Amino acid sequence: MVGKKIKVLSLFSGCGGMDLGFEGGFEVLATSYNKSVHPDWNVKKSMRSGWIMLGKTPFTTVFANDIRKDAKSAWVNYFSKRGHKQNTYYVESIVDLVKRAKNNEDIFPKGVDIVTGGFPCQDFSVAGKRKGFSSDKSHDGNKIVDNSIASIESRGSLYIWMKEVISIVQPKLFVAENVKGLTNLANAKKIIEEDFKTACDNGYLVVSARVLNAADYGVPQSRERVIFLGFKKSALKEDALLALSQENVPLDFDPYPPITHAYHHHYSNLMPVVTTQEAFMNLDEPDISNDPDQKVYSKAKFMGNHCQGQNEVRLDSVGPTIRSEHHGNIEFRRLSREHGGKHVYELDRGLGERRLSVRECARIQTFPDDYKFILDSQNEYGGVSGSQAYRLIGNAVPPYLAYNLAKRLEENWLLYFKEEK
Repeated sequence: MVGKKIKVLSLFSGCGGMDLGFEGGFEVLATSYNKSVHPDWNVKKSMRSGWIMLGKTPFTTVFANDIRKDAKSAWVNYFSKRGHKQNTYYVESIVDLVKRAKNNEDIFPKGVDIVTGGFPCQDFSVAGKRKGFSSDKSHDGNKIVDNSIASIESRGSLYIWMKEVISIVQPKLFVAENVKGLTNLANAKKIIEEDFKTACDNGYLVVSARVLNAADYGVPQSRERVIFLGFKKSALKEDALLALSQENVPLDFDPYPPITHAYHHHYSNLMPVVTTQEAFMNLDEPDISNDPDQKVYSKAKFMGNHCQGQNEVRLDSVGPTIRSEHHGNIEFRRLSREHGGKHVYELDRGLGERRLSVRECARIQTFPDDYKFILDSQNEYGGVSGSQAYRLIGNAVPPYLAYNLAKRLEENWLLYFKEEK
């Protein structure tokens, strides 16, 4: 049992999916929790039927960062209610932050235990142009028009600057996340693993990156992400260093969480995947909902099956990957009969064709309903539009996937690391 707070420095934070997952203390569907796999998790019944409240973890976010102002608005509006201050979140390029830190500015907090970061993934995504390390976007999100700009500052190489932060703050552990497509792009995965190892003069042991599918962990979504984990060698106990150095890490020392759900649950301890029908439980239709995030949905018309984002979600299975797109790329909640809609029962009730709402996307991503995405421009932290909300949600790590990872690391923390004197 970890007896103290574990400080987390969050990079490329967006609206805080990873941050929320690591901290815990939020609602998820009861069917997302597999008690037979995790009988010792601190879980309580929610006041809402069909939901549970996850216990808090010892992890706490002491620094967050992104280049998007709307991301900070959403993050601060939510996390301020959890006791975090507005100045915890820096809206600035990681490149500029590192340069300032190396210029002896007091940027990053002291005593950081973990660095997390989902470095920009558009350049590695199969849904994008897959420019990878040859990205034409700079670290501040703008298009590179001057070829003299060093490629190390391109969006596709920003993990290098995450490595620089790791070298500066020297955490016990780092967690880096990206799209599965990275593993199929030349030897990108191997290059990134080798680069991360060199943080702090080859001071980190990088466990072989693994692809996790969110659906295997009770998230109602088919979403595959590659996770890189690096451990500071000098902080590890001798037996942990030996175990984590093996090609096949012994089960007791495995830092990746065990799966809890499966499409074909033949194993007695696994639960069936969580469906979108369950995720949409008790959501009113937008025209009668009191939730601003449920009221808003893309009005983009059906463009034909040859275009991306023109399918309706299946209610009897997991949802599609929520992308960092908006309007025309947001999947349909239901299609009309004319466009091949299969939710006949709903159509017979007179419910019309429409795309997924902001709240429905958030539910598929496992954000709790008390996380408000659409914010009025008069909000004290700044406004967030419907289009911006879609992008923020699609860019995020599913909080419940992050929670599974965080709980595994919490369970093994004292197994891995030496006690501090």
